[in-house]
Amino acid sequence: MLIQDLMTPAAMLDRAIMQHNIDTMQGRMNQLGVKFRPHVKTSKCIEVVRAQVAAGAEGITVSTLKEAEEFFSAGFNDILYAVGMVPTKLKPALGLIRRGCDLKILTDSVASASAISDFGREHGVTFQVLIEIDTDDHRSGIKPESDQLLEVAHALKAPGAKLAGVMTHAGASYDLNESSALTAMAEQERSRCVAAADRLRQAGFPCQMVSVGSTPTGLSAASLEGVTEFRAGVYVFFDLVMHNIGVCRMDDIALSILTTVIGHQEEKGWAIVDAGWMATSRDRGTQRQKIDYGYGQVCDVHGKPLDAYRVTSANQEHGIISNVVEVDRDIAKTFPVGTMLRILPNHACATGAQFSSFHAISANGQTTEWPRFNGW
Repeated sequence: MLIQDLMTPAAMLDRAIMQHNIDTMQGRMNQLGVKFRPHVKTSKCIEVVRAQVAAGAEGITVSTLKEAEEFFSAGFNDILYAVGMVPTKLKPALGLIRRGCDLKILTDSVASASAISDFGREHGVTFQVLIEIDTDDHRSGIKPESDQLLEVAHALKAPGAKLAGVMTHAGASYDLNESSALTAMAEQERSRCVAAADRLRQAGFPCQMVSVGSTPTGLSAASLEGVTEFRAGVYVFFDLVMHNIGVCRMDDIALSILTTVIGHQEEKGWAIVDAGWMATSRDRGTQRQKIDYGYGQVCDVHGKPLDAYRVTSANQEHGIISNVVEVDRDIAKTFPVGTMLRILPNHACATGAQFSSFHAISANGQTTEWPRFNGW
């Protein structure tokens, strides 16, 4: 199909831009000498992940067991479930392992580690478990120097569980926007996770995997010495939050929302489009950054940004486009009813989650529908 034949709103994916992003990140990891395990929660799309693996990725990272199930069924075997494990999720994890999935799981507490070990022993399976390390006070995990690190390692008892390694995610990198600060955060992420691994080894525990990563630190790291694998997700599409952080240009953003102008409020300088927050998502991640893009940056139908125009407000199925520099009293002439526009998202993961498929655009302007999935 051609773009003008699509029903709006629709999630558009520029294949050439996406491939450039894939090649750039994979190239950096190759230069830094580490295995790259992309986080597939951004796309939840088999075709996208096949492109990442074709470029050199080894294994995948998931954020839900639904993702693990879907990607394993599609032929992806080496999977890291990078969310803390709880007892209620051990049964489906066991099911994947018994089907042949090379599944690694995560813990950051003695209670969780003990539950994993007990369940594995009861069911005759040995879970491969990574300990989550807190390297930036951002979210979950154990401090590298904490007594709890060794306590959790002791709780991962054979034959029900074995310590596979350590993992961290420098989510605090999303709060930065200077190159030097991002490089420093990448080094903090690396050094603290490596320190945790060294401490475990000194205590006599195996620690084969040292897994770190985020898109900003991946594009800013000077060294990954001591790291065995890197993870990143949103780089594959990029978004306005990443643009504000400074790790991508606006024309590196591969994902956009195709929308149609359905009306106007001329005295207010508004154009009304059929993409509300059910299409853009409610994510306002740029609101706390140096440039607030509202619910998204407006582009023409070919994806060229129209600098002053943003989706400044959104209801469930209605978006309001306005000029943030001056009121456009001729908005009905600027964007007549029926005009197709594209909107760049604040957060690609959240926006992608609003759709059941991507319309992948080829260089010749043809689109191909690529299914994606939701659920836990």
